[in-house]
Amino acid sequence: MHLDTPEPPLDAAAQRRHDRARLLRALKASLAFVLLLTVVFSAQQSLDWRPFAVIPQTAAGLLGLLTAPLLHGSPGHLGANAVSLLLLGTLAGSVYPRATLRALPLIWLGSGLGAWLLGAAGSHHLGASGLGHGLLFLVFVLGLLRRDRASIAAAMIALFLYGGMLLTVLPREIDVSWQSHLGGAVAGVLAAFAFRRKDPQAPRRKYSWEIEEEQAALDAQAAEAERDQFETAPPRDVPVLWQRQQQEEERGVVLRFPRRKDAP
Repeated sequence: MHLDTPEPPLDAAAQRRHDRARLLRALKASLAFVLLLTVVFSAQQSLDWRPFAVIPQTAAGLLGLLTAPLLHGSPGHLGANAVSLLLLGTLAGSVYPRATLRALPLIWLGSGLGAWLLGAAGSHHLGASGLGHGLLFLVFVLGLLRRDRASIAAAMIALFLYGGMLLTVLPREIDVSWQSHLGGAVAGVLAAFAFRRKDPQAPRRKYSWEIEEEQAALDAQAAEAERDQFETAPPRDVPVLWQRQQQEEERGVVLRFPRRKDAP
């Protein structure tokens, strides 16, 4: 596919334009999803939303795996999730556009499965907070796996903004679906391992001292090669007198003359 083709190296100006365009695309996509959540919440007031929520351990509740992230229980619930999705979605989509695009379906289904498997019988789970947790863990784990400048910076920003989400995957508050948080977080971690190589790493700029060290190593290699060209062979390769007899024996003797008997 075209998405998996490596990107050609760009100069500094072109790289900045490329990064700016990627940031704008991620921001527009996140804004569009937040607007969709707002429209669904407005229509939700006149509809019975309960069949579209995740109902744990029931066949009818499986429909909520697809629809529950679009529903919210109150304007405050919608506002909190909208802000986190806007920020984390923009961050993940601008730094890891290919990995995020592939990870979102897994996070979407993972948050619903967590609620369906671990939720209390008869309860209803709804909201997009599982998506926010999945994006946070995706960005954080990708920073640990890739360890380039952009990845580490994105992980630090995500932790600075929403580091508290690391604790909300466990039960803390009543009426908060920690099960969907846990499912989204697990899906985000798995997606980070699966798609960590989908986005090419930006070329690392070298410091001046690194360039000087490389040039010094090349100069040393050139000097050594020039010295080896004009130096004579080391002494161990030159035959010496006490090795001549051994060399003659190794060559062999064509004709051996008998010794004279009157020799003293």
